Amino acid sequence: MARRPLPRILSSGSAQITRSREIARTAADSATDVLHPLITVSRGLRKLAAKGRQKWAGTPKERRGPTLFLVAACVLVVALIPYGPLVALITVMAAAAWQGRVRTPVRTGPDEAETARLQALYEALVPYFSVPEDPAPLFAHRGEWSKAFSEYEFDGNGRLTRLRVTYPAYFTDGEAAARARIEQLLHAKSGRGREYLFTWDEEGNELVMSVLPALSTDIAAQRFVTVPGETVLGFTDADAVQRTVPVVQSDITVQAPPVVWRTGPRSTEPHLLAVGGPGSGTTTLLRSIALQALQHGDVLIVEGSGTGEYSCLIGRAGVLAVECGLAGALSSLEWAAHETERRLIAANRARQAGQPAPEDTRRPLWILVDRPGVFGHLAAADGHVDPQELLSVPLRHGRAAHVTVVVAEQFDSVDALTEAVRTHTRARVVLGGAGVDDIRSVLGEIPRTTPVPDVPPGRGYARLGNGPVLRLQVPATPDPFDDATTEAHRQAVLALLPAGPDTPQAPPAAPVIPAKPLCPPTVPAEP
Repeated sequence: MARRPLPRILSSGSAQITRSREIARTAADSATDVLHPLITVSRGLRKLAAKGRQKWAGTPKERRGPTLFLVAACVLVVALIPYGPLVALITVMAAAAWQGRVRTPVRTGPDEAETARLQALYEALVPYFSVPEDPAPLFAHRGEWSKAFSEYEFDGNGRLTRLRVTYPAYFTDGEAAARARIEQLLHAKSGRGREYLFTWDEEGNELVMSVLPALSTDIAAQRFVTVPGETVLGFTDADAVQRTVPVVQSDITVQAPPVVWRTGPRSTEPHLLAVGGPGSGTTTLLRSIALQALQHGDVLIVEGSGTGEYSCLIGRAGVLAVECGLAGALSSLEWAAHETERRLIAANRARQAGQPAPEDTRRPLWILVDRPGVFGHLAAADGHVDPQELLSVPLRHGRAAHVTVVVAEQFDSVDALTEAVRTHTRARVVLGGAGVDDIRSVLGEIPRTTPVPDVPPGRGYARLGNGPVLRLQVPATPDPFDDATTEAHRQAVLALLPAGPDTPQAPPAAPVIPAKPLCPPTVPAEP
């Protein structure tokens, strides 16, 4: 038996109903927009009438008569003065509009999800902040978290960004291990992947945990406002240092807090050691230091990786040599040791004669050694002396001779560093996603923040001598001959290079990047 089609009204009824609902909804929205002022005034009049009834109900009976007489007198006066009724009507409408406005509710506390997170964090801290002998414990299971957490802030995703914890006085906050356990717990419970700052107030028995914003990576290589003997290693948090320098960041000039390393005869940290992993930015740091050092001194570069990362400095004024081979490294570092001795002898003779030191002994000499551990293995295989042994004289006596040594090495070759390098490099930098133990082994102290595993190149920590551990972001100073370098960074580095006989011309709008030249094993002559 064939099926008969449904009537037209039944097959198309749902579409008509949907269109009718849309038309009705549109009409209602339009009417609401048009009548919004009237709705607001009506809502305000109702609120004013309700407040008036409450006020009249709360007035004692013996005072209702005088109050009614006073109101009537005011109405009579307003009715008799010129434009009185109009002014009164405008005033009432304005008051009704103000009372009838839509007000955004103000939050006075955490919501349910935030309360549950705070309660869970409070329960996790109970085993660390409580003892059975405490008659009135501040931390107890199923206790009130509001007594221990006096301040808290959340971001838009419901994650903690700031927390102030009050802990009992018997907690051993003077022990580093005890503090580390609490910091690790708060870090894990508040969310990983962010960098937290922990501030312990041992006198007030309070701990403040706050989330630090990421350091800016938009600062490229440029001329920094410094005096001779000062080198900008990078930039840190605004409250970590007491100085700012103007820098160009994203085409605008801003004030940035720098990490300034001071060298010279009066420096307490005359030499520097930078340690990091592959791609962490140690070569970028040495390239940035070289560009700043060439403003007032001479630079000798020894590169152990042999990848030509410093080929842009070959033939530049002030660059004595850029060595990539074992023979060139040995001869260059041997010359540097003899030059240090010569400067000391010349300066000593001048002082004995009552004369100032010669000018050639006061010009800064920078020795930049990138990955010396590679040369150590090659020298041991060929039966030569380790090039690091030749750094002993510049490291021990370089401060008096205006000689500064900067060594960069990777974590897997730190054990190959000689005792002289470890002892005399009091300025330390750790770059890359290093762990707490690696940072402590290099800097001698753990940072006040929690390291994160994934960081941009040039991101790490710095410690100058016995000072605090500072967060650090090295200025972007890539190799201008690298194909992956952006045009803006390439031009920034090329603009800082000193003139030389082999200075390449500024590339056109669509530059052709030349191949990296090989490092010639040249031996520098005495200046």
